[in-house]
This record gives sequence, structure tokens and C-alpha cells, in this order.
Amino acid sequence: MCPACSDRSSLKSPSLFAFDNTYVRLGDRFCARVSPTPVAAPVTIKLNRALAEQLGADTEKLATRDGAEVLAGNTVPEGAEPIAMAYAGHQFGVFVRQLGDGRAILLGEVIARDGCRRDVQLKGAGRTPFSRGGDGRAALGPVLREYVVSEAMASLGVATTRALAAVMTGQEVLRDQAALPGAILVRVAASHIRVGTFQFFAARGDREALAALTRYALERHYPGSAGVQRDALALLERVVEAQATLVARWIGLGFVHGVMNTDNTTISGETIDYGPCAFLDEYDPEKTFSSIDDAGRYAFGNQPQIARWNVARLAEALLGLIDEDEERAIRLAIERIERFAPRFEAEKARVLRAKLGLGREEAGDDAVAEDLLARLAANEVDYTLFFRRLCDAAASPSVDPELAALFRRPEAYGDWASLWRSRLALDDRPSEARQREMRRANPAFIPRNHRIEEAIRAAVDRADFQPFETLVRTLARPYDDQPDAAFLARPPAPEQRVRRTFCGT
Repeated sequence: MCPACSDRSSLKSPSLFAFDNTYVRLGDRFCARVSPTPVAAPVTIKLNRALAEQLGADTEKLATRDGAEVLAGNTVPEGAEPIAMAYAGHQFGVFVRQLGDGRAILLGEVIARDGCRRDVQLKGAGRTPFSRGGDGRAALGPVLREYVVSEAMASLGVATTRALAAVMTGQEVLRDQAALPGAILVRVAASHIRVGTFQFFAARGDREALAALTRYALERHYPGSAGVQRDALALLERVVEAQATLVARWIGLGFVHGVMNTDNTTISGETIDYGPCAFLDEYDPEKTFSSIDDAGRYAFGNQPQIARWNVARLAEALLGLIDEDEERAIRLAIERIERFAPRFEAEKARVLRAKLGLGREEAGDDAVAEDLLARLAANEVDYTLFFRRLCDAAASPSVDPELAALFRRPEAYGDWASLWRSRLALDDRPSEARQREMRRANPAFIPRNHRIEEAIRAAVDRADFQPFETLVRTLARPYDDQPDAAFLARPPAPEQRVRRTFCGT
């Protein structure tokens, strides 16, 4: 693959990160060497200092004007080896043979203070060989959305990519015939290897590259499984587990990813690419937000099935490495894929027991949870608000009228609450202890869709970043009561509802 480097590639800044780049060493089949395209006037509007410190970066230098030049891609840090990664993918079920990083450039990898390897990537850093006619840039709104939601997910305890910084470029981008302020997101991930990365080489019949990628991904993400069995089978097994666990946690929070394509499905099990994502207000398994998901493929309740479908596509890509005998390879792959459902159901049950304050597993717990979910859906009850208030009901039945008022038919809550309290009686725990544990499973704050939109509009239309800052600060402690920010926990009024979200490209 031909390198596509600009003249700026020779401009090096003093080291801000301690890079140790391994993916680029896999070779030119895996990526294109490409430098970020300089921007006019970079200004850092948000630096995640805590994350920078975890990465061992020079935080004070990053916070300077010279640091903004690095975070925007105008100068390349010493030790970085910028690349755009190659991958393919199924997009809404349709296979696209070549996708790749069309507007993201991986600066390199750093070893964080916890000893784990992390990618540092610039999203919106200019055109690459994979841009397919796009401008390679990002608008401010989607950058702010990804910053808010990815950092909120991290604070909520969900495996996710992280946001290190958001940088204004001083240039405009054209989206839907409108000129919008441009921005760059500096994203951090365990890696950016996707199911689609494997599909890229499988589609080309490149067994050598597939084997190298499989070995690399296994050693990078699941070193304990390396050498236990054939690499491809071991990797498939661990990705099945990681994705099942991840989606169960999405379900527990009411998160709708919006674009669960195979190129948005990570091998590490991290949530990635926060485009038309959103959180449920009222509970609805059929809810979609994405403006391009007309058929509801990626609806909230479909996410487990889609995740299983995606790992089945990984299995297809790996078949030739699983076993030389195709029938045996298929049988072994199916055995691993079939573990997805029980793993997901077990994790979902654990998540729901914690939300309901059920201290130990008992027969019938699933029925208690599913009965509640059906009632929430039938009565259009706000998912987050209900479970947070249920924490108080676990300590005192005096809160029951407040919960019942959330239902269109208040008796729907009363009938279920009787069943729930009977189940709680089987646990020998003080109610105050149960309440504390439930508060650690049921957030008071999520990135409410209407609040994100308000923050974006304030930033884009008025250059007012205060609503964004308030969101980020509040969502860093989602399980804590924060009276000064109580308005961010309230469901939207009818006129505030966000019914459609957009990918931002």
C-alpha cells in the first residue's frame, strides 16, 4: 500500500508521549502511513488531564499552545508513526470490501501507567487513502457528543474508548450544505482492531496476514489465552465473551449504539464510534434513534442478536485458521458462537439483579425482572429515573406512590412491587445496605439526549462551552447525588425529546 505523507511529516515536536508502536510493524498491508493535514488555528477546548496523566503524558505541555498543535496534528510528536488502518465491514448487513480510517489517523501506541497499551488517535485529522471522497474532517458537534458520551460510559463502568481532548481547528467543514466549525477528537483505545479488520484480509484470501493479525490481537488483548489452543479459536472465544458482556451492560443502562456494523465492533470488547448513539428516556425495546436506521436493525432490543451476528462474521473470517478441515472448522466455530447467548443472558441477569437489589440468585429472578421491563414499556416509564428512585423504595415503601406516579397506570407498579418486595424478603440484608448497593448499580445521571443537544447548540451557535463543561463534570460522577446538577437528571419535556440522531460524517 502506497504511503501518503505530507511535507509536514518531518516536523517533530518534543516528546509528549512515550510511544511504542507495534501495529505498524505488522507491515504495509495493514495500514497506510499518512500524516495529519495541518489546520489553520488549533485551540484545545477540552483536555482530559486525568486521562493524560494515566497515559504518562506531559500534561502541562499538552495544555499549552504547542500542545494544541500536537493534539490537532499540526506537528507530530517524537516517536509517533502516524497511520490509517485498513479494514472492511458489514454496514447495515451489506458487506463493503474496503473501508478503513477515512478521517482518523493513529499517532501511535503508549504504555500507560497501569502497564496497558493504548492507541492515541486523531479523529477528524484529514484525508487518508481510505477517505473515499470524504474530506477527512469532523464537525464540532459530533466531537463534543463523542467526548461527552465516551467519558460518561467510562465513569459508568462500561468498556469504552476514551476522549483525551477536543480541539477546534479554526476551519469550517461543510455538512448538509451548512458550514460548521471543525474540530478534532483525540481518542484513546485499547486498540482500534475491529471485526472488519479481519474481514479485510479474509476477503482478499490473505491467510498470512490473517494469521499475523490473529496472533497479534490475541497477544495484545488476551495474552492469557495465547498458546492454550489454536490462536483463531482462542481469539473467537474471547471476543464472544467480551461482546456478550459489553452489550449486557449497554442494556442495563439503556444505551443504544445506533450503528453496530462489524467495523464498529472491537476485538477488545470496548464500545467505539459514538455516532448516532443515544440513551433511552422511556423504556422501549424497539427504540431507534439513528436517522439512517429506518428498518430498526439496531434497535435497543436487537443489540444482543446483532452482536452475536457480528461475532459470527468474525468466525467466518477465521474459519481457515480454525482448522484445515472446513466441516470441523465450522463445527468448532459454531460451538463458540453458541456460547454468546448464555453468556449474555447470565451477564444481563447479573446486571438486572444488581439494579433490583437482589443480593443472590434465586429461581424466578428473571421472571421478576422481565415482568418489570414489560410494565415499563407498556407505561412508557423513564428507564433511568425509575431505577434510581427504586433505590429509595428498597429502603422504605413510603416512596412507592412517587414511583407509581411514573406509570400511566399506577396499579401496574403496585402489582409488581408486591412481587418484588416478597423477593427482597428472601435476602437477609439491612435495607440501608441494599439501597447503597443499588445506588452503585443505578446511575442518577446519564448523558440525556436533549442535554447533549443543548450543549452542542450552545457551542456551535454561540461558542458557549459552559453547558458542555457542566455535562462532563457531572457525568464524571454518575452514581452520586449532585443537587446543583439535579436538572440534568430530569427526563425531557415533550418538546425537548430527541427522536433522531446523526452520525456526523
